Amino acid sequence: MFEAGMIIQNRYEIAEEIGSGGMSVVYKAMDHVLNRYIAMKVLKPEFSDDKSFVTKFRMEAQSAAGLSHPNIVNVFDVGEESGYYYIVMELVEGITLKEYIQQNGRLNYATALDFIIQICSGIEVAHEHHTIHRDIKPQNIIVSKNGTLKVTDFGIAKAATSNTVASSAMGSVHYISPEQARGGFSDERSDIYSLGITLYEMLTGRVPFEGENNVTVALMHIQSEIIPPREYYPDIPYGLERIVLKATQKKPEQRYLTTNAMLSDLKKIAMDPNAEVGVPSSMLSNNAPTIQISTDELAAINSAAGDPQGVSVFPVNQRRTELEEAKEALDSLYGDDYPYDEDDEDDEPLYDEKNEDELDPKMEKAITIGAIVATCLIGIIIIVAIISITGVFKKNKKPTTTEEATTTEAVSNKMPDLVGMDEEEAIKELDALKVAYVIERDYTELYDEGKVAEQSISAGSVLTEDDKVTLVISKGKKMANVPDVVSKSSDDAKSILEAAGFKVEIDEEYDEEVEEGKVVSQTPDASASAAEGSTVTIVVSKGEEVKVAKVPDLKKKTVTEAEAALSEVKLKLGNVTQEYSDSVKEGQVISQSIAEGTEVKEDTSIDITISKGKKPVKTSYSASFSGSISNSSYAFPEGKLVKITVTLKVGDSSYNIVNDWYDEASLPLDGTAFASCEIPSKDNISLVYSVQDDAGNDITASFSSSLQAKLKVVEH
Repeated sequence: MFEAGMIIQNRYEIAEEIGSGGMSVVYKAMDHVLNRYIAMKVLKPEFSDDKSFVTKFRMEAQSAAGLSHPNIVNVFDVGEESGYYYIVMELVEGITLKEYIQQNGRLNYATALDFIIQICSGIEVAHEHHTIHRDIKPQNIIVSKNGTLKVTDFGIAKAATSNTVASSAMGSVHYISPEQARGGFSDERSDIYSLGITLYEMLTGRVPFEGENNVTVALMHIQSEIIPPREYYPDIPYGLERIVLKATQKKPEQRYLTTNAMLSDLKKIAMDPNAEVGVPSSMLSNNAPTIQISTDELAAINSAAGDPQGVSVFPVNQRRTELEEAKEALDSLYGDDYPYDEDDEDDEPLYDEKNEDELDPKMEKAITIGAIVATCLIGIIIIVAIISITGVFKKNKKPTTTEEATTTEAVSNKMPDLVGMDEEEAIKELDALKVAYVIERDYTELYDEGKVAEQSISAGSVLTEDDKVTLVISKGKKMANVPDVVSKSSDDAKSILEAAGFKVEIDEEYDEEVEEGKVVSQTPDASASAAEGSTVTIVVSKGEEVKVAKVPDLKKKTVTEAEAALSEVKLKLGNVTQEYSDSVKEGQVISQSIAEGTEVKEDTSIDITISKGKKPVKTSYSASFSGSISNSSYAFPEGKLVKITVTLKVGDSSYNIVNDWYDEASLPLDGTAFASCEIPSKDNISLVYSVQDDAGNDITASFSSSLQAKLKVVEH
């Protein structure tokens, strides 16, 4: 299909393959228009020629493209390239919720509550847009690195009208609603059932129904009651259990009618874990009977699905014929392998979707036969139970308790190897051997919760009637609260987590808001608990991502040319100054503030100096003076001064050469001591002097002058 380096639609550059499903392959690609990584889902070649598959594939994009919510994977684009159909979606870095549960085990109720509220928030928006998902399961929910959950793969969702939508069941068998299992009507309440099953798995670490094959599991969804989660783990809040049980009611009308109603109850539990929500306490019976489907109900289901003929009900004495027909029906449907095998849970439909209003006759027949067989088997179990209770065929009555069992009958068997077995399986072995036992529970590293970790009597030992074996049942790995290390330095976070008993894995990413070297996020979150010794991943900020550019050569460019050259490499024009230059033409760049070829951060401003051309030559004159001013006849009063002023006149301009007070001893005033004076012209020059006493009287006549000015040319 696509390979790394390929450019799609002159925009998307394929980076690598990151996943593959039943119908499509997912690639990581770079969107060069918006400069970001995206996920590209490409339909496999074997489906590209099938119009129904292509239509379904396009409907996925059309259905999801109109949804915008933080808890839904965004769809950006849809297209076709060389016969390959693709959808461009938001790239979410993380793992599926299924993988998260497999890695962490059952979630504590606070984490599970946070997760299901996020999931419901996304599905609520979809339902508001009349879009039903129909395949809600942990495999279609991504837990991103920052702890945000995003619902993906609306591949089987269809825009709903104001009426209930009838469609073939498409959801994975462990999470489908009873109506989907029947192949009948499904609407928003079918999604709510799947949400309930998903919450059940988060709280208990298991799905409620397991069977030998998918038909068995589908029948269990229709007939069997879910074991309340608190029977496995009493630490689950009552209120949260009631929400699970209400969401997973067999009849759609008994479930939450809207996702908004379920979300409202979840938020109440966030405030009060034991709030009265969901299924009333009176309905939480540990002895609730298994629901059996009557002939009338089966006929009604088939009628609603478009089969007015109903189903044929076989007498019990035809059980062999039924089993043979069931095998033939299943073989004709699936061949040698049933879909959704427990080892290969894919995204393919459990039922054919050729006609949304028609139940597959073969599946109808298989489910009907399976229901009859199941009824027969239940009858046999009841008969065996009655025989067991009444003591028929029993020689001895064996006393039992939950934690300890004793026997009065001699035992001469060998002790079996129980280590690694499920608790229930091990107890059955001991009961069969009539061996007394004591149950202890402890945390272990080697064995999963509920498995036998130790036995006090070695396997193979000969047992006597007085023997009593102690079984240590694993409580799983010891859990510990995950410390909050967000905003701490990388070293401090590592030390804190290791001190709490966790291993640490460090990822790095650019972040504009978090200081370099500080923790941006952690997985699991601080609100969660995790097994001691498990790994906590912290994402450490690399600071703001610095994009660099090389400074171009701007010399001898005009201002406009320099600005364009800088803009091309994402730099800016800074201050522009001017100066004269004999070598650079007027209007061109003489110099730049940062040298050519230097790497700088994008958006850096570069200053330039522009030439004003050659400096113009200016001619002026400098006047110097010779001669002196002497006292001819003035009688200086004792201690008195006279003010001498010498003025050089050039045309209409005047320049004071001397303007100061002198006593008799200072005279004569020597002209060579005067500073030279720069003048613009040598024409119309005259030198004038005057003398005044301290009363302001003109006494110039009493003094004589031999001063004269000498001119010299000065060029600038």
